[in-house]
Amino acid sequence: MTSALASRVRALDVICGDDLNVREFREKQRIRLFVLRRDTLVGTSAASRAFNIAAYYWRLISYAWRARPRIFHILWNNKFDIIDRVLLTLYYRALRKRIVLTAHNVNAGTRDGKDTWLNRATLKFQYRLADHIFVHTGKMKAELSAAFGVNEACVTVVPFGINNSLPHTNLTGAEARRRLGIGAREKTILFFGNIAPYKGLEYLIEAFGQLRATSAEYRLIVAGQPKKGFQTYWSSIQRMVGDAPDKRGIVMKIEFVPDEETEVYFKAADVLVLPYVHIFQSGVLFLAYSFGLPVLTADVGSMKEDVIEGETGFVFAPQNSDDLAKRLREYFNSPLYKDLDVRRRWISDFANRQYSWDALADATCLVYDVLASTCSFEGGEEAV
Repeated sequence: MTSALASRVRALDVICGDDLNVREFREKQRIRLFVLRRDTLVGTSAASRAFNIAAYYWRLISYAWRARPRIFHILWNNKFDIIDRVLLTLYYRALRKRIVLTAHNVNAGTRDGKDTWLNRATLKFQYRLADHIFVHTGKMKAELSAAFGVNEACVTVVPFGINNSLPHTNLTGAEARRRLGIGAREKTILFFGNIAPYKGLEYLIEAFGQLRATSAEYRLIVAGQPKKGFQTYWSSIQRMVGDAPDKRGIVMKIEFVPDEETEVYFKAADVLVLPYVHIFQSGVLFLAYSFGLPVLTADVGSMKEDVIEGETGFVFAPQNSDDLAKRLREYFNSPLYKDLDVRRRWISDFANRQYSWDALADATCLVYDVLASTCSFEGGEEAV
């Protein structure tokens, strides 16, 4: 997104942490990198963490005070809701900045089962004070209007950009399987990402048990780490795996997966399964597409809108392990699986066209242009 926008605006200030302090951004014209947030090392004391957080907010406040850009586009809030959603929003408005917000989740508290009145109040405050909001689905736009009173004219639906930033090396699928101890002919299913109740991993484990009861050729890879605050859920998943009649068929990689290792899992797998219980859209789906991997997804939110039945994957009934097992059997008997090497290339090419960052940047800049033209002051660069 940053690279696509940089070719369309006069200057682009990127406020980030150490993770985005990369040469690609530092050396690109029109991008000015402001690394305001420092990584906190494991084992750092509470006092040091508090100091780092306070220092970050001081740097951010100082930057905003002297910043020349007229438009502030917030892609992610931090975890301090009152500071990020209320105080900083008021501060930016006081500085007469136009505020653009990307709502990746309309209300993550609802998704995670941790919604509170304070969460809803601070969300509503930020949504109502933003000049424009980007979302990824029509259902998200409708919920912003219904639940938070946002004017639909101030909301734009943009596609979820394809994740093509991760390393793609010459690693072959055969080598990826060898690294994970998976046989060349085994039918391999992947679950990837954070583990939390809304992800519905339990339904995939139940469905996998049904498949293994009929054939030992099926394998399941679970790659990711439990999300903080859901230890009880993770314990229940561990019990399910431990009680599985043939748990040898499950490869558990319970850890943070660094970018350079991600391709191993997506190249070793034959299909990605997204057994979500509650979600609007998932970046993991588009990550799979970037590697040309077909996807089976639960019919929740707007997930099925980005799956071409029989071409890029299949859709199954949510919270229904029987239907998931049925659809997995259909997939492994389909031309999509039987001609997977060719279909992988087609899926990757299709996704890079359909979910192009250029198209997303064009839609974004149209909003920037409208907001910039209505600014009640002059001066400053055409920057974001």
